[in-house]
Amino acid sequence: MATLKPLASQVMVVTGATSGIGLTTARMAAKRGARLVLAARDRAALETLAAELGDSGAQALAVPTDVGIRAEVHALGEAALQRFGRVDTWVNNAGVSIYGRLEDVPQADQEQLFRTNFWGVVHGSLVALQLMKQHGGAIINLGSELSDRAVPLQGMYSASKHAVKGFTDALRMEIEKDGVPVSVTLIRPAGVDTLFTGHARNYLEHEPELPAPLYAPELVADAILYSAQHARRDVYVGGASRLMSLEAAHMPRLLDKFMNLVMFRQQQSARPAAANRSDALYQPNGAALQQRQGGRRSRVHESSPYTFLSMRGKPLGMALLVGGALFAAWKLQGKGQENARVRTLAR
Repeated sequence: MATLKPLASQVMVVTGATSGIGLTTARMAAKRGARLVLAARDRAALETLAAELGDSGAQALAVPTDVGIRAEVHALGEAALQRFGRVDTWVNNAGVSIYGRLEDVPQADQEQLFRTNFWGVVHGSLVALQLMKQHGGAIINLGSELSDRAVPLQGMYSASKHAVKGFTDALRMEIEKDGVPVSVTLIRPAGVDTLFTGHARNYLEHEPELPAPLYAPELVADAILYSAQHARRDVYVGGASRLMSLEAAHMPRLLDKFMNLVMFRQQQSARPAAANRSDALYQPNGAALQQRQGGRRSRVHESSPYTFLSMRGKPLGMALLVGGALFAAWKLQGKGQENARVRTLAR
């Protein structure tokens, strides 16, 4: 079993460190005393972040890295060893999305998304495992509420997060079988208020939009940092993520119909797609260090009772919360079946 160190004693690698969840995680980890190895493709943004954290008293190393290239990820691990002598936690966070119907997305774009979202996790996890085999540590992979459930218009992103879950689960079992003292955690956030849509490639007629509910990136970062110190299998960030997983398991066809009814509309804003729109699929798009999107139409949740109880709460509170979610899912399924019977009788 992995014995994980307090954060203030850790060396932590964070990929995708210059935006959103990765940036928030790096800043929060620095405040709690971790020494950081920061990875992203944008050298200038990385160096700016390392200087910012250094000015606040933290130790941070910037290593420009394309996680889709195994040799660069190996070099990232070597840089961490040379600077700090070890790695205690490796966070595989880098990712990007594509909005559009699957038949409209070129194969080259689909493959590029998988290089980052899936192969980046594979490369990072296997490099981290080699570095941690002797002294132990934590591998933390960023999945999604879409790790169990696909949505239309983000088919390749959904597929990549399914693949990340499959790889993470298999890796965890192999590590446990060998008795290696490394924990493997899959973090599964619901929609998060980051630059996700701004970084995504878009093949829709309108600018993409994240449907509510949305959660603050600090909640995801907190789950990551908790998992760096406490071995966890899965952490769902936001009750909406756990409910999505339950619905996918217990009422998949009803969820298909619900998503066909609402998700084509809810994932598109009223704004026409911008001409010559930049994105981060193949290269960084030059955005300044920014944790959140800002200007969201929907409320951003700054807390999640479900996530708090699942990580730190007492068993009774957790049981009541899960029971409530199951009851809500059951009621939704019953309502869907009743509506179907009414439509049948009306014909």
